[in-house]
Amino acid sequence: MLLIKGGTVVTSERQFRADVLCDDDGLIADVQPDMDAPTGSTIIEADGLLVMPGGIDPHTHMEMPFMGTTASDDFYTGTAAGLAGGNTSIIDFVIPDHKQSLHDAWKAWRDKAEKAAADYGFHVAVTHWDDQVHKDMGTLVRECGVNSFKHFMAYKNALMVDDETFLNSMRRAGELGALCTVHAENGDAVSFLQETFLKAGKTGPDAHPLSRPASVEGEAAQRAITLASVSKTPLYIVHVSTREATEAIAAARLRGLEVYGEVLPQHLVFDESVYQSSDWLQASRYVMSPPFREKSHQQALWGGLSSGQLQTTATDHCCFCRSQKEMGLTNFTRIPNGVPGIEDRMSILWHHGVTSGKLTPEQFVAVTSANTARIFNLHTRKGLIAAGADADIVLWDPLATRTISSATHHQNVDYNIYEGITVTGVAKKTISQGRVVWDDGTLRAERGQGRYVERKPFRIGGTRPSNGAETA
Repeated sequence: MLLIKGGTVVTSERQFRADVLCDDDGLIADVQPDMDAPTGSTIIEADGLLVMPGGIDPHTHMEMPFMGTTASDDFYTGTAAGLAGGNTSIIDFVIPDHKQSLHDAWKAWRDKAEKAAADYGFHVAVTHWDDQVHKDMGTLVRECGVNSFKHFMAYKNALMVDDETFLNSMRRAGELGALCTVHAENGDAVSFLQETFLKAGKTGPDAHPLSRPASVEGEAAQRAITLASVSKTPLYIVHVSTREATEAIAAARLRGLEVYGEVLPQHLVFDESVYQSSDWLQASRYVMSPPFREKSHQQALWGGLSSGQLQTTATDHCCFCRSQKEMGLTNFTRIPNGVPGIEDRMSILWHHGVTSGKLTPEQFVAVTSANTARIFNLHTRKGLIAAGADADIVLWDPLATRTISSATHHQNVDYNIYEGITVTGVAKKTISQGRVVWDDGTLRAERGQGRYVERKPFRIGGTRPSNGAETA
């Protein structure tokens, strides 16, 4: 057994002084002040530390085949890096091959993920529509623990779905009690602009944000909300990066629609100026979609998080090394889209959010774990410090500092977009399944220790389960 003594427990609702006892089954056994240590237990002194739920990153892409290459972090290296940053769970994405059965793709991703060092689940992407997709969605929800499906409104001629496919998938998801997630960018407009800039001779990374302006995200977000309203299906919009999309989500929620928004920390820190570097390779490192925006959009994103109109933070962690980025050396549309970040999400958010006064510690817990657990139906296990929950815990030093660098990070990529940034707020110890897996600079991740976490449907007989998700 493991007893965490003397820390301040922080949940999404409150802070309080208490000890936390973890049993040998990887669960929290008790949360009480001044507990005596059971015979034979290990004691961790947490005086001066915050005891918080381990982070849940709901948007990662480990070893994802994409744009002619494969993301450099696999399920072991990526989840191990996450543990070093205080993240104890991820929800990754199953991306079927062209016309591949969704169920077959899910099985293939399960095989890849067996090496994970931390717990994981899956969203499954719907990239086309036919009777087999309809059938597979039912199998995945009823038998495989999947309760969310991903839709790309971008990446024309690859992953992009048209509105009819999206509507069919949303209707089916609604029947099954599943949630639809969406990458909201107008893929036709992006494709048109990409061709326009290439014909004009603009081939470098600086053309990337120009080809994906804020307006195409705003239009797609509003269209996705409209389609979800028509189909009466809950909607989760990933990597919201613009004022337009934030306002569309807030307006939809005011109308009583069940719409959620996710923010990436990198969109809170960087702006479009990163693409203006005269060093092609330096600029290419920031190529991801949606791109970094004009700085004024950050105010809307912070406002959305602090007000609760945007509910979660993720990383869209999708690593490509420098040599992979160079695939687009003469054509920006061929630069693999994606950046690293899982190891640094918690520190970046604490430093720029809590230390600056934009978020309270309770809101930090909400946007890094608790709301994700509620929205994706994990809340009886994850995102809380309570008896019976998984013993996934981070001991957080709110005053410690560290300087981020690719020389010291654990992500399997040869650069870090936060290189040289000193942050306040550090994971001192990360506990997964009741085991210390990150100990103040020492990583003890174990290959294959992560478990696949099944997630039940949201609605049974048309009613959302009473797990707190409706309040996220």
